Amino acid sequence: MRKREDAKNIALRALPQVNELVESIAGTKYLKDISRDLIVKSAREVLREARETIINSLNSGTNPPVAEINLLAEKVIERVLRTVEPSLRKVVNATGTILHTNLGRAPLSPRAIEAVSRVSEGYCNLEYDLLKGERRSRQQHIEPILREICGAESAFVVNNNAAAVLIVLSTLAKDKEVIISRGELIEIGESFRLPDIMRESGAVLVEVGTTNRTRIADYANAITERTALLMKVHKSNYRIVGFTEEVSIGELARLGKEYGLLVVEDLGSGALVDLSSFGLKDEPTPRQVIAQGASLVTMSADKLLGGPQAGIIAGNSVYVERIRRNPLARAVRIDKMILAALEATLREYLYSPNPYKTIPILGMLTEDTEKVRRRALKLKRTLDKMEIHNIEYSTAPDKSRPGGGSLPLAEIPTYTVAVKHKSLSVTAVENFLISFNPPIISRIRENSLLLDMRTVTDEEVGKIAEALKALDRRASA
Repeated sequence: MRKREDAKNIALRALPQVNELVESIAGTKYLKDISRDLIVKSAREVLREARETIINSLNSGTNPPVAEINLLAEKVIERVLRTVEPSLRKVVNATGTILHTNLGRAPLSPRAIEAVSRVSEGYCNLEYDLLKGERRSRQQHIEPILREICGAESAFVVNNNAAAVLIVLSTLAKDKEVIISRGELIEIGESFRLPDIMRESGAVLVEVGTTNRTRIADYANAITERTALLMKVHKSNYRIVGFTEEVSIGELARLGKEYGLLVVEDLGSGALVDLSSFGLKDEPTPRQVIAQGASLVTMSADKLLGGPQAGIIAGNSVYVERIRRNPLARAVRIDKMILAALEATLREYLYSPNPYKTIPILGMLTEDTEKVRRRALKLKRTLDKMEIHNIEYSTAPDKSRPGGGSLPLAEIPTYTVAVKHKSLSVTAVENFLISFNPPIISRIRENSLLLDMRTVTDEEVGKIAEALKALDRRASA
């Protein structure tokens, strides 16, 4: 017992003091801009853990590890850098899901990123008219562009599409009835259900038709003196196939006109261009829907539109003005950074000679499969030059998906690089890539890890190769 206590004391005395450990790393370049308080805190934590390890080792009858100051210093540096590293980080999306909600949906265009930086680094004319020298609405930066793109009399932007639906119904149908097909009562991300949003707005939900079949007569028979509007929801995140029937927005608009009722369509995905020529069908644009008689449309800005998270309301100016005056408008308004990014993205549609090249999401959705194949081969050739020993890899055709609740039946041809490690499980390989800097997010099929090149940029190919080489070195060590 005495010998064990002596051994414990000797091992504990061998540990450096906090100040000694801190001073040993004071000149480290990685810690140049880090507060001393954080370094001291991390040193104390590392030393506490070292003491616990020594005591636990002796109590279990094993020799305690040697507490060398340089090893302890490395642990302090690693802990400090891990603490200051942002939680929200850039990742490489190698999943093939283009609008990946968990990975931030639409990446912004270079011009949108530049616009955000420009208005954020100092002051800007967010609510100031530079010509008149007086205050004006922040919506004026973006409304004229939306009017032109959507073919609408007026437009209003809020912080997401759920908020857009909420404020539309709160303004125009509070304590009144809203008629909607049962087949369109969708659930969106994080278990937010359209019926719940409608109830929160104060509107009274009236369901008509059945899950798979709804006719115009179903809407007409449900109209009462309490009816405020007819609503259609585009099924952007699922499809009902087989024995089905639904009412078009044109039919609904004619019925609304007959009874003097508003007609609203929630487009969800927010496609501003017709993607059918690329094989991506069934996504109407707001211009098409408004032209068919809809009073208002709502849609997301961070899905097929390719911009930042926002909700867009466009259509009849009388109703948009009423929405603008709703007290909720301030609670769901967008800030200067979102406004700048959205304006820049919309200007790409209006003024860029080819928005499919300048808006990343449109580029990924429509990129020629041969270019994706060449990117996969580029990664394979890069790995060949690195002389990888413990990893098998090969390219193969596959299918990508739009994701983000858009184009649910669409499958886009792609090429993947399939990776198998000779000794590690596919889950271990996946976890290693996630822990790399930058993290690489992939998908697993059977016993292979797949890296989908449709959602990987040319610049990211080298990063993936570096990660796989690091994995190969780790297994060889």
